[in-house]
Amino acid sequence: MELSVKVNDCKECIYRSWAFKNLSDDELKLINSRKKEKFFRKGELVCLEGDTVTSFLYLQTGLVKLYKTESNNREHIISIAKPMDFIGLLSIFSNTVHVYSITAIEDSIVCLVDLEVIKNLIKTNGVFAIDFFEKISKVADSVIKTRVDINTRQLRGRIAYILLHFSKHIYNSSKFNLPISRKEVAELIDMSTENVIRVLSEFRKDKIIQIEGKNIEILDIKRLEKIYDLG
Repeated sequence: MELSVKVNDCKECIYRSWAFKNLSDDELKLINSRKKEKFFRKGELVCLEGDTVTSFLYLQTGLVKLYKTESNNREHIISIAKPMDFIGLLSIFSNTVHVYSITAIEDSIVCLVDLEVIKNLIKTNGVFAIDFFEKISKVADSVIKTRVDINTRQLRGRIAYILLHFSKHIYNSSKFNLPISRKEVAELIDMSTENVIRVLSEFRKDKIIQIEGKNIEILDIKRLEKIYDLG
């Protein structure tokens, strides 16, 4: 179960998003009075597909996966969210329930703001509204780009994409601990777990990467980028 954590003052919060930069002190105080911060351990559910949408969700720290569960109970991962991402934007205005589930893949802190407060700020603060809808557009664009990048590539190109994504866009390092299992990688790129394991082994034998459990080091990023580019 998620644990409450010390609530930061929105005005002073080091995790404060650029989307809140155009709010007045009074507006920030209003958000502060109608929000809570929760800690989720790795593997814990943040929200379940079909749950009623009541809050705007903002990821302060950690990583979470957004996914849908298919009729055969197989998960299909939509995206991985990193700190300072808004993680519920694809549902909050178009649906009364969440259209996907969110689970922590690292220990994470999520800020939950009463959705009615956000809606009222959008009505009364035009600059904030523009910032907010710009963010929604960028999230949608990112999800579409990710699916296109994955779906237009063969298996090796898809694995290369995932490794480069975690290295460049999440950890900013050639060495990182892959936070998702081989099965989850398969769910993200729509391939079998066996094929994921096989390609990672091929990359290791070709000295493109080094693997020790979940610890991965990219040894030859140019070759990995070439594999990605060739698809």
